[in-house]
Amino acid sequence: MKKRYRQQRILILSLLSFSFFAPIVWLSPKLKTLNSIGLYEVREDLASVKYRTDDFKLNAIEQKGAEDLNGPKLIALNENGFSSVVSRSSDENPDSNQSKVAQDVSKLLATNDSETNDEGKDGYQIQQKKMPIRSRKQEQFNQEAGRHHRNSQSQSHRVKDKKLKKISYQLSRAKVYLSLASPSTYPELENELRMRIKEGELAVGKASKDSELPRSASQKIRSMGVLLAKANHAFTDCLEIAETLRAMANDTEEQVQVEKNDESYLIQLAGRTTPKGLHCLSIRLTTEYLLLQPEERQFPNQHKLQDLDFYHYAVFSDEILACAVVVNSTTASAKEPEKIVFHVVTDSLNLRAISMWFLLNPPGKATIDVQSVENFEWLSTEYSSALKEQNSNDPSYTSALSHLRFYLADIFPALDKIVLFDHDVVVQKDLTGLWSVNLNGKVHAAVETCHESEASFHSMHLFMNFLDQFSAKRLNASVCAWAFGMNFFNLQEWRRQNLTNLYRDYLQLGLKRPLWKTDSLPLGWITFYNQTVALEKSWHAFGLGHNSGLSQGDIEHAAVIHYDGIMKPWLEIGIAEYKGYWSKHVQYDHPYLQECNIHE
Repeated sequence: MKKRYRQQRILILSLLSFSFFAPIVWLSPKLKTLNSIGLYEVREDLASVKYRTDDFKLNAIEQKGAEDLNGPKLIALNENGFSSVVSRSSDENPDSNQSKVAQDVSKLLATNDSETNDEGKDGYQIQQKKMPIRSRKQEQFNQEAGRHHRNSQSQSHRVKDKKLKKISYQLSRAKVYLSLASPSTYPELENELRMRIKEGELAVGKASKDSELPRSASQKIRSMGVLLAKANHAFTDCLEIAETLRAMANDTEEQVQVEKNDESYLIQLAGRTTPKGLHCLSIRLTTEYLLLQPEERQFPNQHKLQDLDFYHYAVFSDEILACAVVVNSTTASAKEPEKIVFHVVTDSLNLRAISMWFLLNPPGKATIDVQSVENFEWLSTEYSSALKEQNSNDPSYTSALSHLRFYLADIFPALDKIVLFDHDVVVQKDLTGLWSVNLNGKVHAAVETCHESEASFHSMHLFMNFLDQFSAKRLNASVCAWAFGMNFFNLQEWRRQNLTNLYRDYLQLGLKRPLWKTDSLPLGWITFYNQTVALEKSWHAFGLGHNSGLSQGDIEHAAVIHYDGIMKPWLEIGIAEYKGYWSKHVQYDHPYLQECNIHE
């Protein structure tokens, strides 16, 4: 009996032990699975990070009144762990549910808290890795959308241009038929033509102001086409039509020529007019200069002006900022700026302003001197009157500063070599190599312009009158021409060959017979005829003041770039894509430039 009781007691204890350990063994793998849960989705409108399960849903948490819930619970986490539970139901008490669920979750994860935190960090890192991928995808999508938008705009413009050409062509035909119609012939057709022409002109005028053609444009094109077909049947005299078209073509050509002449005049006017800002700057600087004491108007290092151990540069100009850019770009590009001496010559009207600019903004370690052309006594009134006799409308030709280049040996009697700049150049590289150029007993070195395939092409026969016996006998029309802008001179050889007197002779001869067009360039060609050595093309790139199709590589590799032409970089009409090379040497933050509203 006792034995049976003992067996029953053992059986009961075994069942109790099984009922106690079995749930533990069964729940262990599920708890491990729960710890491997990763929640990666990021809500952009929430400041906290939410985690979601990948392969196991949190069904171990039982909610009271679950049958009343309208949707799933969203568990929100902060950096320290679970902080709140957001319910989609509006019927239950959020505070009680939040508290209960938070407690249940804390109990379930208490034994594996450290592992959970580690995996939460891994999930956050994965999340951060996903974000750049999404950013790249978004960027690619934006790029595709931008390309699609640009293609759509381009296609829209092409359609618009095609329709505009069609309307213009129809208007031309309609005007021809209208000119052929007499008052008594086809009055209805004539009235309809007038009406359609007016509608077409209004459509073209509106299209020039708006980005889109009116929706009725296609209908108007069709209506005009039908009307022109009627007119074609009404007017069958081909000879009369041909004569009318010829007369209209002649009138159009004359009108185009008038428009071109007006455009050329306005461009020339804009190129010769001083902008308001530069005029303001000149007055401001002149006023400040007049307030200086005589000793304050002196430039330093004047003993270097005649020192042959230095590199001497000259620029003749009446433009303040132009001179500043030439000086600043030269010193900025030089390997030894302390060996540079700049000689600036201007007229009496701008002497004070240019002097004040360089007194306020000295060129670093370089030396500078500013003189007035009126200080040269040998520039007699006979010379000025000779220029006025040319009857030229171009002030660049009649200006004494333009012809001063032919008196270099007299202006700088103590120097043996010098580089002459035009005021519309920018120096991009060190120029000391010019002093090593072998002139072979000649006076002058420059870059040639005799290649017909290049935009800079200039030929002597285009500027010189070879019908004149003097030019025909003494000059060769096929000789290479060269450019002003950056020119290197041997002043010793100049004086030996007395080229200044030769220039005076040619100038007086040009007053008596038409040897060249009114420009100082051909006068320079014949003065230095057979006295010029050709430099490498990379020394001097020109055309930036009139040619918008220059190679960017040629510009950037040139030692000096030249804005020759009417479209100077300091004017509004300057070519926009070339202005940056010039404007980077201008101090736009200078107080005087700010006061005069001079901006890049």
